[in-house]
Amino acid sequence: MAATIKDIAKLAGVSTATVSRVSANKSAFFSEATATKVHAAATELGYQKNTAAAELVTRHSNVIAVVVNSTKTNFASQIIEGIQAEAHQHDLNVIILYAGDADPVQQRRALMTVIERPVMGILLLSVDLAPENLTLLQGSQVPYCFLSISFDGERLPYITSDDWQVGYQATQALIKQGHRRIGLAGVDSDFHTGRQRVLGYTQALKDAGITPEDEWVQLGNYSYDAGQTAMRAYGAQTELTAIVGASDMAAIGVMNQARDLGLLVPADLSIVAIDGTELCSLVQPQLTSVSQNFYEMGIAGVQQLRSTETLPQKITPIKLVNRQSVRMLKAE
Repeated sequence: MAATIKDIAKLAGVSTATVSRVSANKSAFFSEATATKVHAAATELGYQKNTAAAELVTRHSNVIAVVVNSTKTNFASQIIEGIQAEAHQHDLNVIILYAGDADPVQQRRALMTVIERPVMGILLLSVDLAPENLTLLQGSQVPYCFLSISFDGERLPYITSDDWQVGYQATQALIKQGHRRIGLAGVDSDFHTGRQRVLGYTQALKDAGITPEDEWVQLGNYSYDAGQTAMRAYGAQTELTAIVGASDMAAIGVMNQARDLGLLVPADLSIVAIDGTELCSLVQPQLTSVSQNFYEMGIAGVQQLRSTETLPQKITPIKLVNRQSVRMLKAE
């Protein structure tokens, strides 16, 4: 029978948690003497070709851990596809854990599940860690990179789109079609990503000589429900002629709620979505979008973990994809 982590722990006279930490080379959690005992036990049991024991001896893992925000949007699937494709090219395995939606307890649980095991690195998908959990991650000595999120003034490794440009270009696309009363729906302004999108949106309006009303920006968590709630707040008699949905899901929520209020897209209301996932092509009318390259983010994340150097923060390209949800508005 192949050796287990319990067998190694028993032979070394330590706990299974200590074996896990030694296996992941978390030197802050154990002494060199303890590490020596665990590695000796793993070597002795290694003849049984136990994978975990082999990783203990070599201090190498071929596993990438992906920690995903549980916000009800669909951006993560394309990132994970990119991660899986690049990992497959290098014979790496991928495990996925969920960190809740801005839930510090679930974040810590996910991180502890990872850092007590041998992994080559951690990719965090749009996860804004609580300060204590960021400290835990940084102290784990495991390589990591954030994807589809950026941070205010912190030198953390991340790969994402330029969210200021995302907000700016989505708004500008509507301005170019003659729209001047433009809403922004379902955006979360509590975190850097949302704040940057609001700033880009506001600057695009300012550059066009437009002063937005406070109610034009409806906050939310990028979900379908957030889009619906925003559209209900605007109401059937809204002065807006166009809305930027802060995500594809939010944009669809806006569109469906607008229909329930008796408004047609794009005849009565034009909509631009942010993200540009396959959902934009599956709904009717198809949604014009500022599309992010999530697949490339996933590939780049794996490449960064495999790199022997700490790469600079990377911005992936965005593009406007015209579909059916925007109409040109005659000059007022």
